[in-house]
Amino acid sequence: MYIRDFIQLTTSAVRSHRMRSFLTALGIAVGIGSVVLLTSLGEGLHRFMLAEFTQFGTNLIGINPGRVTTGGISGALISNIRPLSIEDAQALARIPQVVDVISVVQGNASVESGKKQRRTTIYGIDSAAPEVFKLKVAAGRFLPDDPPRAARAFAVLGSKVREELFGTGQVLGKRIRIGSERYRVIGSMESKGQMLGFDLDDTVWIPTAKALAMFNRESLMEIDVLYKEGSSADEVSEQIKKILVARHGSEDFTITTQEKMLEILGKILNILTLAVGGLGGISLLVGGVGILTIMTIAVNERTNEIGLLRALGSEKNQILGIFLGEAVILAAIGGFAGLVLGVGGAWLLELIVPALPTHTSWTYIIAAELLAAVIGLLAGVLPARRAAALNPVDALRGE
Repeated sequence: MYIRDFIQLTTSAVRSHRMRSFLTALGIAVGIGSVVLLTSLGEGLHRFMLAEFTQFGTNLIGINPGRVTTGGISGALISNIRPLSIEDAQALARIPQVVDVISVVQGNASVESGKKQRRTTIYGIDSAAPEVFKLKVAAGRFLPDDPPRAARAFAVLGSKVREELFGTGQVLGKRIRIGSERYRVIGSMESKGQMLGFDLDDTVWIPTAKALAMFNRESLMEIDVLYKEGSSADEVSEQIKKILVARHGSEDFTITTQEKMLEILGKILNILTLAVGGLGGISLLVGGVGILTIMTIAVNERTNEIGLLRALGSEKNQILGIFLGEAVILAAIGGFAGLVLGVGGAWLLELIVPALPTHTSWTYIIAAELLAAVIGLLAGVLPARRAAALNPVDALRGE
């Protein structure tokens, strides 16, 4: 059989039963579209979460008070014998691989300026925060490098707080009241956006010691260590552990490296992406069942044609190839349509809901198309083998 005749026989059945072919291809298209759209959502979420966690850099180590188990507890819950102190942070700054160390205290307080008042997040922080957290000052400067226990009452405003309290007016040098104390504003920050639900623009930054006194705390909530690029996180963590154990007498703190956190997060998000892709795969499986059904019907309807081809000398392999070719064509058409539906749906969804991240990965696109072709082949195998196995005489007699 010539290649031209093989192609003509393969495509003629698809063209002659347009509605049936359309519905079969539609089943595959819905499946492929679901896989592409859902994996785009999963991959978009994956990238969004990683971007959220890495906006402060990847060479960070966090130390929280309290020795936690695998399940973990909030860093804000002080469960240790000796709290983390500003002096602990100063001791860690002497590690050779460490670039900067900041001590962090967080709380919520009322901020007043003139007749305007609002409650917002207050961060007790050190002067190195812009470098460690990759923050940018929009006007003025950040907190000065004062002696930690004798820091001046200076404040730096997040972009949203500045706009709410002062609008577009001058902010530098203004006096504000935080809680029961007065502070002088020496700077305002560029917009940073949100990180895991925390609005970093709706904040006021003050010296750590002032925040400890304001919130009546003995312990820091966290010490963040920025180490040199290329240094081993495990090695730096071990040095941190030795210093704090020597100061505290026991390991009553928890060290978390950014690398380990990102590794665990990446595994979780990969599983999530595969899970949502699996949901789309169910639709694709349904489309494969549709091809199996249609091809089985086609064999029953074309028994005479099969008998004639066998009587004219067509080999079993050629009959098998014709029916498998039809199944692959239907799967390919459906796959292409599904690709358009999936990519177009992801683009439209991101356009309508900008806050919902989507990212279409070529890896998943190629995998979905190959899966469609494989399902088409598998769904066509049984009907095709049945057609090839028909006796020519019996097939010619069949109705």
